[in-house]
Amino acid sequence: MKAELMVRRGVLAMALAGLLVAGAYAQDPTPQQEDVKADKKDIRQDKKDLAKDRADRNADQRDINKDKRDLSKDRADRNADQRDINHDKRDLSKDRADRNADQRDINKDKRDLARDDAKYGANSSEAKDDRKDLRADRADRNKDQRDINKDKVDLAKDRADRNADQRDINHDKKDLAKDRKDRNKDQKDINKDKRDLHKDRKDLRKDRKGR
Repeated sequence: MKAELMVRRGVLAMALAGLLVAGAYAQDPTPQQEDVKADKKDIRQDKKDLAKDRADRNADQRDINKDKRDLSKDRADRNADQRDINHDKRDLSKDRADRNADQRDINKDKRDLARDDAKYGANSSEAKDDRKDLRADRADRNKDQRDINKDKVDLAKDRADRNADQRDINHDKKDLAKDRKDRNKDQKDINKDKRDLHKDRKDLRKDRKGR
């Protein structure tokens, strides 16, 4: 009876020892399990990096598209301003020619008036007609001078607008170059993330096989 009891106790002790060893073994992961766990963590991180770099690349591409639209608009504005400048120059040139022609007419009217005053008298119909012509030519000359002054203001404004648009164009080009550089860098990061992800997946397969 005592022998049977001792055998039972021995079996129970061995079973308990086996359970303790199995539990300790289960709690202490093998190097292979550690590698698999690390590989999974690396893969999760690679996916996060890939998603972030793709989002950055897409944002940069949207910036590039906006820069292109801005550049196109500013170039159109600059070209329109240049056309306005050319138009202002033609107007200014024409108004100056008209003003000079009016001044020549005024000078001629003065000579005619002086001659007719001397020849027919200041109150003669000829002198009155000369004075009338002189007033009309002076009015034309003054109008042309006002047109010239307005043309100068328009020309100065259009030149300022053209220069502002050119500065915008230069700024747009810089933005476009920077955003393209950022986009290209993000694309390189994406390519690297893909290689890292591929490598980590390969490592995971190897570690699962225990090689």
